[in-house]
Formats: sequence, C-alpha cells, structure tokens
Amino acid sequence: MKRIHTQEKEQFKSLFKQENIDRFEDRYKILEVFLQTERHITIDELLDLLAQNGLRYDILFIKDTLKRMCEFGFARENSFDNGRVRYEHRHLGQHHDHMVCTKCGTILEFENHQLENLQVQIAAASGFHILQHKMEIYGICNSCFKDRVDHMPLAAAKPGDRLTISEFTGGAGSRMRLMSMGLRVKDELEVISNLNRGQVVIALENKRYVLGKGLAGKILVTRVTGKVHDPSNPAGPEEVVSMPLSEISEGQSATILRVGGNGALRRRLLEMGLVKGSDVYVEKYAPLKDPVELVVKGYHVSLRVEEAAQITVYDVL
Repeated sequence: MKRIHTQEKEQFKSLFKQENIDRFEDRYKILEVFLQTERHITIDELLDLLAQNGLRYDILFIKDTLKRMCEFGFARENSFDNGRVRYEHRHLGQHHDHMVCTKCGTILEFENHQLENLQVQIAAASGFHILQHKMEIYGICNSCFKDRVDHMPLAAAKPGDRLTISEFTGGAGSRMRLMSMGLRVKDELEVISNLNRGQVVIALENKRYVLGKGLAGKILVTRVTGKVHDPSNPAGPEEVVSMPLSEISEGQSATILRVGGNGALRRRLLEMGLVKGSDVYVEKYAPLKDPVELVVKGYHVSLRVEEAAQITVYDVL
C-alpha cells in the first residue's frame, strides 16, 4: 500500500502541475492527509484529520480539492443510502464493493472475483457491455448483530422469540408489579405476539401473560441459547445462538433447531419437511414481506411470516 500511495503522490504532482492547478502545495498536503486513512470519510472528518496534522483550510477549498481529486481519479465519492457524501481512495486497477451496516454505519470493503466474472457473464447474456458498476449490500454488521442478539427490551422482541429475563429496569413499583405477576430474572419465556396496539403476549411455564408495551420495555431479555448435539464432537452439546426463521434475510440459510406453534400448525410445518436438523434457505420475501419463499430439501415452500416465526433456527449463513 505504501508503494501505491507513493505512485499516487507522484502522479498527483505531475497532473496537477501539468494542468496549472492553483495552490498546488496546499492541495498536495490535503492529498497526503487523505491517504493516511483507509476509512470512507466525510469532509468534516477530513477537516479534523487536517487539524490534527496542524493544517487549517477553508472548507470551500477542501471541497474544491476533493472535487478535482475525483475528476483526476485519486478519490471516489459515495453517498450510500443516507445521502451523506463520503470519500475513499481510488487506486487504478483495483475494484471493490461495499457492505454497509444500517445500525452503526460501518462500511466494509470486499472483493470477489467470482462475483465480478458472474456480473460480466450476466451482462453478456443480455448483450450488455458493462462500463462501470457498484454493489452496495445493506445489513447489520457482526458487532451490532451480537449486541442485538445479546441484550434487548422485551418490547422489541418478535413472535416466536425464546428469551431469558436478564434484568428489570424502571422504578421499584414496576419491578414489584412484574415480580407479583410471577416473573423472575433468569426465567425463560416465549413471545406469542407483539401487537401494534401496545400489547406483548408471552408464555412462561404454560401460563400466558399480557403486558403493555411500557411495562414490557422495562424487562431486559437475552435470546435463549440452544444446545445442539453433534455426534462427532466428544465435548458434548454445543451452545448456539438461535433466532426465529422470520428474522433471517433473503439469500441466507440456516438449520432448524425447533418447530413451535399450536398442534395443527406444528403438524403442517412438520409435514412440509420443516423438521429439526433440516437446512432451510430463504429464497425471497414478497414485496410486502409476506409470505416468505423457502427451499427445504430441494422443495419450494411458502409460509406466512407469522408461521415462519414459529420456527427457531441457528447457524445462519
């Protein structure tokens, strides 16, 4: 990377002097600071980096310099999905795509030559010649997903979630009310429904409870960790993080851990091949996210999202 940056600086000197760009020395210093970071940065973040290096320029001058850097191919401008402009290095002969976390904003770069070749093949099959392209994948990064899995208020849970109560928050009154209902820290519960009108229905030890959203928001929960037995693993059952099938995204696959639901629904799901240990692939969601199209044991299966929520899965890929 050091060699590439040296080449970039030499070409910057040659081109900017050849084109008689004004204030060359100042613009060159901005390039040097820009090359110090591998992040996708905003103009404000570049201002901070420049200040840390003892350099202070008018923001209009920095914007103009970045614009020229993009014109000459030293930088690339990206907006992603929130419209906020960010800049990254543009090294000749190199191409990468992006994965963007919609929760924390982390931007991850990735390269995949098989994917690049497939895009060319798809375009060629349609008689289309690719000039340029970009791919942006939006989702949740590993850190945010772990935070979401590990700790959340009951009010944010989804039907089918199996959870453990980790803490009661709020005042003494709400805690006493919850305990008087029979709820205790470390109790395991299942979310039956989470209705828009402000009620969360849960099941605990064969008993149903109806909680208002306010009270449910004062119960912090963690997802139940399932145990899966692998005969090849002499250490015994392995702990895995489980989640409802309805929460995994298009293009992801998982393994079924358990099938819930009432008697008739559960029988129907089992008859469709949705049994413990089976691999399931989420092919697509309908435009309004319901139903969801699955592939199980080579067969295509369509489920309502509320039905998919009754199926708990693990090993999501």
